[in-house]
Amino acid sequence: MPTNQSIDQKEIKKFEQMAAEWWDSQGKFKPLHHMNPCRLDYIIKQIEIEFNRSTGTQNAFNGIDILDIGCGGGLLSEPMARLGANVTGVDAAAKNIPIAQTHAKQSGLDIHYKVATAESLLEEGKQFDAILNMEVVEHVRNPKEYINTCAQLLKPNGIMICSTINRTSKSFFLAILGAEYVLRWLPKGTHDWKKFIKPDELLNMISNAGLEVVDKRGFFLNPLAWEWQTSDRDMSVNYVTTSTKPV
Repeated sequence: MPTNQSIDQKEIKKFEQMAAEWWDSQGKFKPLHHMNPCRLDYIIKQIEIEFNRSTGTQNAFNGIDILDIGCGGGLLSEPMARLGANVTGVDAAAKNIPIAQTHAKQSGLDIHYKVATAESLLEEGKQFDAILNMEVVEHVRNPKEYINTCAQLLKPNGIMICSTINRTSKSFFLAILGAEYVLRWLPKGTHDWKKFIKPDELLNMISNAGLEVVDKRGFFLNPLAWEWQTSDRDMSVNYVTTSTKPV
């Protein structure tokens, strides 16, 4: 097993039980598939801004080393690889990696997948230009130490994009009661409301880790268009931050 200071074994077991369904858009990860276009749009725009790239050019992210931590089945790793990035996808849930590897091979993509944690990568001396840290921090054992380790994995001038769920009464009703119990979009117990993180808490963790927050906004489901969108104001449930590592 990789070094596992950040691992919560109960969380790992939950996701290993669902591993085979990562690429089933109508399965247990249906909500994530629905949200993924919005997440990708945000990620791509932030990388374009920080690295002065344009997806209007071929292999726009060529030469950018990207770490997709908590990669699952590769829903974010594959689009980054298609844009030309050098992608490393890691997950502490061992059953996720063969799923990701098989799908990447079927898609003709060269992605380096491995069972690993932030700590084990740091022990190997790895560093990356960009870290995609999406919907992971609410599942780790010690978020503060985890964010600090992720910051050390960034190269100078690198960026980390981190999304999670706010700890509010609204998130309890929507993300847990609504998604898990009423609509049954997710298996019961997927999330623990007590482990959700308020934006100020996350921003403090990021700042204390030596990173500078350059963007923050919410993700919300527009009920009229029935699609996920970003908001400059509403961070009451899902939200995302982008931070950079000063030289």
